[in-house]
Amino acid sequence: MSDLTGKVAIVTGAARGQGAAIAHTLAARGATVVAADLCKDITSIPYPLSAVGDLNEVVDSIVGNNGYAEAAVLDVRDRAAVHDLVERVARTHGTVDIVVAAAGVCAFSGFDDISADLWTDTLETNLSGVFHLVQASVAHMRKAGYGRIIAISSGAGRMGIHNLAHYAASKWGLIGLVKSVALEVAGTGITANVISPTAVGTPMVLNDNALARHFPGQPGATLDDLREKFRSENPMGIEWLEPKDIVRAAEWLIDDRGVMSGTVIEVNLATSAARP
Repeated sequence: MSDLTGKVAIVTGAARGQGAAIAHTLAARGATVVAADLCKDITSIPYPLSAVGDLNEVVDSIVGNNGYAEAAVLDVRDRAAVHDLVERVARTHGTVDIVVAAAGVCAFSGFDDISADLWTDTLETNLSGVFHLVQASVAHMRKAGYGRIIAISSGAGRMGIHNLAHYAASKWGLIGLVKSVALEVAGTGITANVISPTAVGTPMVLNDNALARHFPGQPGATLDDLREKFRSENPMGIEWLEPKDIVRAAEWLIDDRGVMSGTVIEVNLATSAARP
């Protein structure tokens, strides 16, 4: 693994789950990490999102382990706010070397019932938020002649899924966006790639909304029931991924010498093995 001392990284969705795990790892390897998250709920999303305390806990843990991190409360849906953050980071730390777009939301809804707010909040967070971060960062990476762009998609970015048309649309779009960016930055020292996980054991997957969709008419269903359901439906008999599994893929893309770009790495427990 390469030493990331001197590298500056922005990680969105960093208050918990995949984003937090990636932020911890980059800092442990020497990077200066700006950990960003919304830190408040979104009305259309029917489970609690992270809070300021969660984000501060991530930063405090990194600092307590002799790493460098700073917290940024950020709504990735807000183009101006994202661009302002990237400019501030570049001005303060000299550049932006690594961006990991891990902010995302996922709420189940039958297609006929998708509200305008749910559609907009999902697309603006999962797709437009990535666009804002990447567009704001690329100019600084071009100037430095180096950059690593990583966006977190989903298995839903490779297939249709019942009750997740809005989510699948956002994650398919993310892949097209990053692949297109990879073509435009080719030869500049910047790489742009996507990690596409199957279900990861985080609050976005393990919540009451998910239980209600997986066990309709069974109000007593528990996370243990969900675990067994996922395990029984998975080709490898493993219920879900852990954030550390996504970290390994991110590290591989960051450590690459610059020959992998426009790629989608599927960390998927064989769930896509039957697809071309």
